[in-house]
Amino acid sequence: CLFVVFFLFLLKVQGLAWSTSDHEMHENLALKPLNRGPYFDVSASKNVTALVGKTATLNCRVRNLGDRTVSWVRHRDIHLLTVGIDTYTSDQRFVASHFPATEDWTLQVKYPQRRDSGTYECQVSTTPPIGHSMHLSVVEPVTSIVGEPEMFINKGSTMNLTCVVRHSPEPPTAIYWTHDDEVINYDSPRGGVSVITEKGEVTTSYLLVQRAQPADTGRYTCHPSNANTKTVLVHVLNGMYIHLRKT
Repeated sequence: CLFVVFFLFLLKVQGLAWSTSDHEMHENLALKPLNRGPYFDVSASKNVTALVGKTATLNCRVRNLGDRTVSWVRHRDIHLLTVGIDTYTSDQRFVASHFPATEDWTLQVKYPQRRDSGTYECQVSTTPPIGHSMHLSVVEPVTSIVGEPEMFINKGSTMNLTCVVRHSPEPPTAIYWTHDDEVINYDSPRGGVSVITEKGEVTTSYLLVQRAQPADTGRYTCHPSNANTKTVLVHVLNGMYIHLRKT
């Protein structure tokens, strides 16, 4: 009888040992990352909008790359641009870079033009190769002044010049105005000169000149920090006559 009890005790202990060992094995498997090979982190590999003439950077983040290589291909003409950090195109505006200890592989397009817009693919040399496509949009902001190219204003009225910047991936950091090529001083003794700027998908800058005088006649130019300038010629009417300034 004692032997039977002892035998059952051994079975229970062994059963616990096997159960504990099996549980630890499953825990260890859960802690080990899956060996899935290279894959793209799409959260860090996104479409890009860039300005004409300003370097555009496409980023490709590849996890578990191992000893594979990363290449960039332009879809428009199925043109191989780079392999690793080496450029394989005669167009030296395309430059690949990779910082050690990171998983990011970048393609820079220097002095981009609107024709560079399109789909670019980051490829990894697996068998078969895998790729992730991104779209580059190269845009050129457009600046306009309402009422250009010439405006007529009565003496003593308020001059309201409106400069509008469209198609910019981000609002200009600054907009300043000039009068006959001289930066307008809003704190000048003349007084009554102010600027209101509203930033957004379309950025608008209002130049307000109160009590316009013949001396205010001239060329007014809007200078956005990230777009082309625009000029309007303003004439201040002195009664029945136009005050003309030599240009």
